[in-house]
Amino acid sequence: MEEKAVVEKLQRVTLWLKKIFGDQPIPQYEVNAWTIDILYELAEHNEARDRDVSLLIEDMNQKAAEYEVEANFLQDVLTEILGFSLSSLSSEGISYLNELVNTAMILETKDTSLASFACAINDLTSDLLAVESKNREMELELTSIKKKLTAALMLEKRLQEDLKKTEEHLEVEKAKAESRSQNLKFLKDKSEDFKIRIKAAEEQLAATGLDQSLTHQSLVNLSEKLAELEKEVVPLKKELESYLDLTPNPSLAQVKIEEAKRELDALEAEFSSQLDMLTLSMPEPSKLQFT
Repeated sequence: MEEKAVVEKLQRVTLWLKKIFGDQPIPQYEVNAWTIDILYELAEHNEARDRDVSLLIEDMNQKAAEYEVEANFLQDVLTEILGFSLSSLSSEGISYLNELVNTAMILETKDTSLASFACAINDLTSDLLAVESKNREMELELTSIKKKLTAALMLEKRLQEDLKKTEEHLEVEKAKAESRSQNLKFLKDKSEDFKIRIKAAEEQLAATGLDQSLTHQSLVNLSEKLAELEKEVVPLKKELESYLDLTPNPSLAQVKIEEAKRELDALEAEFSSQLDMLTLSMPEPSKLQFT
């Protein structure tokens, strides 16, 4: 069945090509199912268009015949009944008649009657009003678009100004950040330098026989220990003062006072010893050498 359909399509395509090219030879083409389908569709479209054109031509011919019959009838009415002919018109009358005909053609009326002209003018007036209304709507829309465009341009200008200020602020902050970075690098370098110098000074002091207890860290530890001892002495002094104010049982109070005095004397002795050790053990500033 498919092969029969392909053969029928090929026969119809061949007839159509012969009709198109007439006495001229048909151009060579590859015969396959795809090309046959395309040419078959073209043939159908072409024949359908030819039928439409034929119907249109037939309709136009029919209308032309009707117009001709109507024109002959009107001419007979003018010449036979009214005794009026084109040859009897003046040049001005012929000019008016031509203008009337041209107007009817421009307005696309079926005749030159007053009713046809009135209908055509009413249609044109309606079209004109519709166009004017559309123009007003477009003007309003254009005005709205102009306002929106102006607002958008102003917003763009403000954004550009804000962007410029932001870029300037970023440049300033970048310069500050670079300055802080340089200062931090400088401080780090100085810190490393001080560490190296302190280590060298400690090595030099150790080489001269300095006790390790007199190094910076040891002195800091002693200072902290002295501060703790001072804090411990304060409540003992307050406790001793409270015992001094006691009146009953003098013997027991005397014992407590003696114990507190001994404990205070011991703490003061330890405090003095630590302070003397710290003072006597520190070398004189003139004997320290730093590189």
